[in-house]
Amino acid sequence: MTGVIKKQTNKSAGKNIRTLRHDRGWSQEDVANRLGISIPAFSKIETGVTDINLSRLEQIANIFEVSVVNLLSLEYVEEPSTHDVSLNIVQKKLLDRETEITNLQRKVILLYEELLSKGSTVAV
Repeated sequence: MTGVIKKQTNKSAGKNIRTLRHDRGWSQEDVANRLGISIPAFSKIETGVTDINLSRLEQIANIFEVSVVNLLSLEYVEEPSTHDVSLNIVQKKLLDRETEITNLQRKVILLYEELLSKGSTVAV
């Protein structure tokens, strides 16, 4: 593995680890304690400064309950949380209601115009 690829892999893994840590609301100290290493040592893993060996990757993957492949992928994407799913459902319902309101407004306008036209023919 060339130095550039190794550096890119370390940075990518570090970014993914940081994302997972933030998603869980853990501090660097929390994860460092679980790994049995110092906070600065863990910080170097997250920033991609330290070369991560396979056993350390497996240890980190186990802590976050993900695969090593997820840690090494260039862009780790977490499954949408239930909060995100709920938000999407609410947004969809809101959009449906807005469409319904717009359709009702059109009907009111048409009925008003029809009423006006009947009124003018009756008056004539």
